[in-house]
Amino acid sequence: MLVGLIIACEVAFWVLLAAGLVARYPLRRPRAGAALLLAVPLVDLVLLAATLLDLRRGGTATFAHGLAAGYLGFSVAFGHSLIRWADERFAHRFAGGPPPSRPPRYGMARARHEWREWGKGLLGWAVAVAVLVGGIALVGDPDRTRELEAWIGRLSVVMAGWLLLGPLAYTIFPKRAPRGAVSPPASGR
Repeated sequence: MLVGLIIACEVAFWVLLAAGLVARYPLRRPRAGAALLLAVPLVDLVLLAATLLDLRRGGTATFAHGLAAGYLGFSVAFGHSLIRWADERFAHRFAGGPPPSRPPRYGMARARHEWREWGKGLLGWAVAVAVLVGGIALVGDPDRTRELEAWIGRLSVVMAGWLLLGPLAYTIFPKRAPRGAVSPPASGR
């Protein structure tokens, strides 16, 4: 059941995002669009409440409980960036806005971009771990929370791998621009 709720929350995220942007740009209803976009974080609260309620009622933590915590962390860390990314594209397509910005492709500008994205991932990791530790404390029974503890390790391994293959690799071995290519200015993301 919880996996279904996670899927429903992911669908609701994209539906609210699309509805907010359609209202904002093609329908030219910026207030309605803003209201729909402000409702996006409510999806996360529904998932958090359902997950903790299930554990509080005596449920044993499963893979789905850990997945919910990971999803919440990702949503908190990257949700704003995803909304901004989609908003740039809608503004360009429907409101004559400037072309969407792209991340730098070469050199230290790319390394800085990779560090920024990894920093967002670290924030998501911290949120997810806080939810997992909160669930462990809420249940208070190590036999029922082993899966939550396992998720802390899984998420930590993912972050370590990302660190090695992303920002550290781009910092130590920066990709060079081909002759004559110019890297676009950093987008500030």
